[in-house]
Amino acid sequence: MRRIAPLLLALFAVGAPAQAGLTEILESMTPPKGPHRLQPKLPPMPVTRSRVKNWIGTTHPKADLPILVMAGHADSQTMTGSGTPGRAVDVGGATPMQAGMTDELYWNLLTAKAVVAEGKRQGLNMRFYDPGVRTIPNEQDPRTNWSVGSEHASRGGYALEIHYDAYAPHGIGPGVIPAVAYGFSVLDEALADEFGGYPYHYRGMLGAPRRGISMLEIGMLEGALETNLRNPRTRHATLQTIAHRVVKALQAGLKKEEADHTAMRKSN
Repeated sequence: MRRIAPLLLALFAVGAPAQAGLTEILESMTPPKGPHRLQPKLPPMPVTRSRVKNWIGTTHPKADLPILVMAGHADSQTMTGSGTPGRAVDVGGATPMQAGMTDELYWNLLTAKAVVAEGKRQGLNMRFYDPGVRTIPNEQDPRTNWSVGSEHASRGGYALEIHYDAYAPHGIGPGVIPAVAYGFSVLDEALADEFGGYPYHYRGMLGAPRRGISMLEIGMLEGALETNLRNPRTRHATLQTIAHRVVKALQAGLKKEEADHTAMRKSN
């Protein structure tokens, strides 16, 4: 008994600090909270069908996140949804620009890279993502455009896929198909001012917009646009002209966002 008493006294003496230390240990073992995720909310489908722009972009992306730019169809080659081969290949019998991919993806990649390079030259916070694997059958794979773009958009960022539309009579032409998951963006509104705007419910709301990813159709892959892209002597200038237009529109959207924030601060 004489031996147990000192032990009990020792335990009571250190009980409070030990409890505090245990709490600290348990807290340190708790994984840190990840970034806040927005909850997607799709707009209702319109009663009547229309190909006219039927939305206004007012939501602002988080300023501390880069604009994410991707090439449409980068992970869906040799499967449904691989992009248009273009009129030159499909109708004219021209050789594809690169074996193993459609001409659309070829130009999507070059255009997306040119847009990011031009944006960075203009001081914009932008980054390019390429899964690097051209055929990923599982759309839930974390490497896909949809997965990476959706993750970025759910954190409040702006994600944009570059596309070229099919040649006539299959395609419609240039314009932005807005992301619908988290409200319509001021950046989509600015792109619509420059390129035109598709209705938000185009083709029943496409997979990318449903995941918060905007889609910009540069134009139908035919005629002078396709000829100037395929011609090595005019290719660089054509890509630079397109990139400049995209970046100019994004800058206008960011200025609108800044003006809106300034007006809100003054009103408060």
